[in-house]
Amino acid sequence: MARGKRGLISVAVTVVCAVTVLAVPGTAFAAGAPEPAPAPTPSASASASASPAAGTDRELEAVRERLDTLYREAASATDAYNAAEEKAKEQSRQLAELAKKIAEGKEKLAGLKARAGAAARAHYRSGGLPPEARLVLSDDPGAFLDGTGRVLQGQRATKHLIDETKRTQQDLEQYSADAASHWKKLEANRKAKAAARKKIEKQIAQAEKLESELEKEEKERLAELERAAARKAQDDWLGTGVLDDADGRATTAGEQAVKYATAQIGKPYEWGAEGPGSYDCSGLTSQAWASAGRVIPRTSQEQWKQLRRVDVTDMRPGDLVIYFDDASHVGLYVGDGTIVHAPRPGRDITLAGAGSMPILGVVRPDAG
Repeated sequence: MARGKRGLISVAVTVVCAVTVLAVPGTAFAAGAPEPAPAPTPSASASASASPAAGTDRELEAVRERLDTLYREAASATDAYNAAEEKAKEQSRQLAELAKKIAEGKEKLAGLKARAGAAARAHYRSGGLPPEARLVLSDDPGAFLDGTGRVLQGQRATKHLIDETKRTQQDLEQYSADAASHWKKLEANRKAKAAARKKIEKQIAQAEKLESELEKEEKERLAELERAAARKAQDDWLGTGVLDDADGRATTAGEQAVKYATAQIGKPYEWGAEGPGSYDCSGLTSQAWASAGRVIPRTSQEQWKQLRRVDVTDMRPGDLVIYFDDASHVGLYVGDGTIVHAPRPGRDITLAGAGSMPILGVVRPDAG
């Protein structure tokens, strides 16, 4: 693909992203970026009215890095929350199945006990003699011969009843033990969710507080620093020639995933959300592929672990680009060096340069 076209695409992505800060936590934005020149020293009166959080570009860069850290920690906690949520759902499903088996087992055991009771009552009415004794005491040789087969059948039926009752009781004991184990796991996952939720809310609150301390002009300058860092990271990535020979075409399913994801542009990020009104990063990618008929893991970390990995140079529209060493962020590749993703709290779903964040790798939900 021509380098000139890449440059135009990079500019286009920049324009689209101008209304939002691109970084899911953007550690990558600072990488390789030249240190901004310090702003003129403000006057004493200006310093008195300025926010204590930041003033010069150097200070704003420190604020940006701190915000990146807070939002990345929130993203990691969001993945932990989503993972615990998925496990809790599975444990609840298994508990429901076990409850059904226990109910069916109790009903079966009650029927077996009823049959055993009926046999005992029949035995009592016969005077307490077992069938074998009554048969031996019979004066009728013909009846003796005819009854032999019935006695054997009765013995087998009795043994079967006893064995079946024993197996049913053992099954019930195992179901109960399994249910207790699943319940403990469910409670553990609920606690994990609560801990993750607490961490997410804490990190986001700290980030929002830090941003709220900035003056309007400082916020605008901070946003510009973020955009500039994103542009440089993307240009540097494209400049390596990583996509020069890329000509991968999307499958039908991949086209549908791209169509779904891009239709969500403008909707807000919300941690733990899977649509339709809002999404987190992996909520967007998992639902995009669900719309294409492919169920994939819910979290970005599990998407990285479970889906087939492909080389960055071979990626095609519909593939998932996984970011950061902890696989805490994911975007859906739409082609021409661009992803669509849900960046972070306070941002909307948008297009971004695929190289604007440090890429861990690329995975492919469909093998076709």
